Amino acid sequence: MSRDRYVDFLRAWAIGLVVLGHWLITALVREPGGEIRAPELLATVPWTQWLTLGFQIMPLFFLAGGHAAGGSWARARAAGGTAAGWVKGRALRLLLPAAVYSGLVLSAVGICSAVGVDPNTLELVGWAMAMQFWFLPVYLLLSALTPPLHAAHRRWGLLVPVAMGAVALVADTLVVTVHTPYVGLLDHVLVWGVAYQLGFCWRDGLLTERRPLPAALAAGGALAFAALITLGPFPVSLILVTGQTPSNTDPPSAAMLAWAVAQVGLCLLAAPAVRRLLDRERVWRAVRPVGGASMTLYLWHMLPVLIVAAAFYLTGLAPEPTLGSAAWWGLRLPWLLVLGVVLAGVVRALRPLERGLSLLYERTRPDPDFSRSSGSSHSWLPWLGLAASVTALTRFATRGFAPDGRFPVLPALGLLLGTTLLTARRRTTTDRDPGEPKEALREAA
Repeated sequence: MSRDRYVDFLRAWAIGLVVLGHWLITALVREPGGEIRAPELLATVPWTQWLTLGFQIMPLFFLAGGHAAGGSWARARAAGGTAAGWVKGRALRLLLPAAVYSGLVLSAVGICSAVGVDPNTLELVGWAMAMQFWFLPVYLLLSALTPPLHAAHRRWGLLVPVAMGAVALVADTLVVTVHTPYVGLLDHVLVWGVAYQLGFCWRDGLLTERRPLPAALAAGGALAFAALITLGPFPVSLILVTGQTPSNTDPPSAAMLAWAVAQVGLCLLAAPAVRRLLDRERVWRAVRPVGGASMTLYLWHMLPVLIVAAAFYLTGLAPEPTLGSAAWWGLRLPWLLVLGVVLAGVVRALRPLERGLSLLYERTRPDPDFSRSSGSSHSWLPWLGLAASVTALTRFATRGFAPDGRFPVLPALGLLLGTTLLTARRRTTTDRDPGEPKEALREAA
């Protein structure tokens, strides 16, 4: 009853649009030799880049994530919890399903590589199954930084996202003008971190106590975005387009920052009307399952594309009109419907796995006073596990699950190490075997 239904709706809305957007722009072509090629719609039909303004909705996911994390960390602090324990718990919620997904995909890559599947095909499939992974390392880093970020928020409020945005603009200027290496990596945390930090401000009322502020954010962000794509060097596409320089996403640009601010403003303006709709139980019952399955949908939504490709394109059954033609767009509706039906079957098949992951999370999540109960010699393990996991996930996000058609040994080992360290739990008196003598426990103490 204490959950904010609008925050859950934003998560579901963001995930739904990400899935729909990826499906909509995915184009498949069967070559005369039988291999499948995936031409890039945004590069082939340039006007479609305007569609990304509606489908690039991830700022709202970070906004909702900041809102939820701010409340969760505040409650943990009030209960005497520690940063290590809280971060471990938040990381596990993302990492467990991502690790299982990665393990299954990597197993398939290993088998296909061993039986001699064409390396180019394997590389394409490995890329398709990892294209959504860019989000995971960024979100894990922001989760790890939540305790200091929230401390800064409690002290300086709205000045924190303003300062983060200013630093992001400086970094982006260096990237665009003098091509300073590695500086752009900061913007992955800073730009998305602005939306995350605004989630703290939203939860504490700093964005809604002044009525003109949401409208100012929406109008100011939209005008800045329009200026940056018309007078500045930035493209309109908010999704990476091959060969397009500079990009708005790799790293996130000033234009992306402006669009994120505009989306936050629009989100706040829409909140009263959407909350009234969500108060209707019939509407809420339709939204809630999507939010509950958000990670499953996000991780697995490209699998139906591979299934449909095998069933209709490898067999030559799928019609293949010219990419971007009226006939091609007309076939998008049955394409989306078929993918939706397949995804529903995938989600249903994964329910036992989700229940198993829930049980594993309950067994491995830390106690609120994790670092004190584990001792100083063990409190660094979650941070090491988080670092290894973020490094491995970043590698998958940039190179896919089969770079050059080969099995990625080092990233796979890094993810295994990181997951093992994060799921490791020190045995305490509450975990002892019922038959263990109390005297032995007293001696151990």
